[in-house]
Amino acid sequence: MKLKTAADAVSVITDGMTIGIGGWGSRRKPMALVDALIAQGTRDLTVVSYGGPDVGMLCAAGAVRKLVYGFVSLDTIPLEPNFRKARQAGSVEVMELDEGMMRLGLQAAAWNLPYLPTPVGLGSDILRTNPGLKTVRCPYTDQELVAMPALSLDVSLVHMNRADARGNGQYLGPDPYFDDLFAAAAQTTVMSCESLGLEPEPMRILVERLFVSSVVVAPGGAGFTDCSPDYPRDEAAQKTYAKGAK
Repeated sequence: MKLKTAADAVSVITDGMTIGIGGWGSRRKPMALVDALIAQGTRDLTVVSYGGPDVGMLCAAGAVRKLVYGFVSLDTIPLEPNFRKARQAGSVEVMELDEGMMRLGLQAAAWNLPYLPTPVGLGSDILRTNPGLKTVRCPYTDQELVAMPALSLDVSLVHMNRADARGNGQYLGPDPYFDDLFAAAAQTTVMSCESLGLEPEPMRILVERLFVSSVVVAPGGAGFTDCSPDYPRDEAAQKTYAKGAK
């Protein structure tokens, strides 16, 4: 049976793991699962995310050792304040990437490849600030390319508008983001949802049951982040959160 409580579902996450968190900025973030993870007291995590309040709250809780991200934003508040405090204090290790490079890292992990080549990053500070990144030569054109390493995940957390008990997840909003890649790049995926019962729109089934270990029914589970069409971002609650970080 895949249906679980949030606490039971995130109990698979232990100290030192690498976790991916779906959603995008302050949009469709699995905040009920993040809350359960913080309550669990897990530490020393490597977090991979197109970051929003998920990243900020985990930083504030002292749960993060390393962050891998393309950005960390609350959308209408450009820079996530708890992340900013941690970054300025140097309390977390970081791997700052272009958004597309992060996608390629997740895709490489999903395809069980060690890396995927890309011209993105050449001539930029990405290679300077990430000295572990390597370049390769194309065997056909001799072009120099960045070898974006696979972002392999122990556990991914995602939030969907709808799901079924078998683990199929459906988004109904304007953008799928990359939750399908987060699921495929992970050994285990925990998926929360607004409600059980798929809508008659099969093309919007984003996360396949093959990749999902646990389903958590969590109405309002995206917290104050946007979860269209079920509810918009709660701007007042987000402003209160941001002020609290100061």
